[in-house]
Amino acid sequence: MTTLAGKTLIMSGGSRGIGEAIALRAARDGANVVLLAKTTEPHPKLPGTIYTAAKAIEEAGGQALPIVGDVRDDEGVAAAVAKAVEQFGGLDIVVNNASAIDLTPTEHVSMKRYDLMQDINARGSFLLSKLAIPHLKKSANAHILTLSPPISLDPKWFTAGHLAYSIAKYSMSLVTVGLSAELAGDGIAANSLWPRTTIDTAAIRNVVGAELADRSRTPEIMADAAHVILTKPSREVTGHFFIDDEVLAAEGVTDFAKYRLCEREEDLQKDFWVE
Repeated sequence: MTTLAGKTLIMSGGSRGIGEAIALRAARDGANVVLLAKTTEPHPKLPGTIYTAAKAIEEAGGQALPIVGDVRDDEGVAAAVAKAVEQFGGLDIVVNNASAIDLTPTEHVSMKRYDLMQDINARGSFLLSKLAIPHLKKSANAHILTLSPPISLDPKWFTAGHLAYSIAKYSMSLVTVGLSAELAGDGIAANSLWPRTTIDTAAIRNVVGAELADRSRTPEIMADAAHVILTKPSREVTGHFFIDDEVLAAEGVTDFAKYRLCEREEDLQKDFWVE
């Protein structure tokens, strides 16, 4: 299978950045894309809303169902899943994209921010996946894709001033570890995808460091890699922590110049958790 035509995808977030790029790539195949996101009004530093993303999905050739909601709200997520199934007849793909980031060192990070990252990143990924499982079991090629890093216990990934964020992102990765084993017998794949380099997103520009934007790749590299994963046979490809350019290289891609915003590959900034 090389297309997502007719498939139904539900994504947390997706109003902008990597999530929107993944949604648009699926839409170009003719997929149905359900967005569960909070952003209804544009923000000076966060361009794009759930409605502009839905419009772009429709213009790209897909069908969009924008649902305003919060991945932390149990009843709201359950209602979103039910609405997606009612409108499109089922679910084939879950993309756990919503994520909060705060790089404040441990001594100074507030527990409110800690809880926010845990609730959105870890609990939100668990909840959306959990509620989708009964419907994914009915799909011929079901996938859960979580945007989280490969797990490394090297202390440098915990002591670089972002312990709270590391805990939250690794918790998302544990969702992949557990679900890949738990759901293998049902033919549901659970994988994670992470970028080798920083990606030019609002998080990079507003939190990590705006100066890194020009040393980043575009969200389209993650979208193309996600598309490759989501079109693989779900019974054969599960439990992996994929890196975007490795996925594409395995498909024969040799030139990544179109994805980078700087002149040379060697000028690209490596992302967290990537050696």
